[in-house]
Amino acid sequence: MPKFLLAYHGGGMPETEEEGAKAMALWQAWFEKDGPAFVDGGNPVGLSKTVSASGVANDGGPNPVSGYSIIQADDMASALSVAKGCPMVVDGSGSCEVAEIVELG
Repeated sequence: MPKFLLAYHGGGMPETEEEGAKAMALWQAWFEKDGPAFVDGGNPVGLSKTVSASGVANDGGPNPVSGYSIIQADDMASALSVAKGCPMVVDGSGSCEVAEIVELG
């Protein structure tokens, strides 16, 4: 079964413990709903830097990654269906980029 990278963009860090608990509950509910699909629930990430031939951009670029997960799904349509349940997508605070992981060898 193919694996897919879910790269999260947007969202934000909770400002209070209460907001953090609420956000964690939403993510846990999503992971439980689509539990068998999640190979690696992933983590949030810090501000990224972009390395190119012209140097290093320190600002994360125009749409920095804020976290990731890895899922298994029958096909891209199934992976997109899982991604639509992402709490940041549902509440409109972010987006979820979906890419099939190409196994080499």
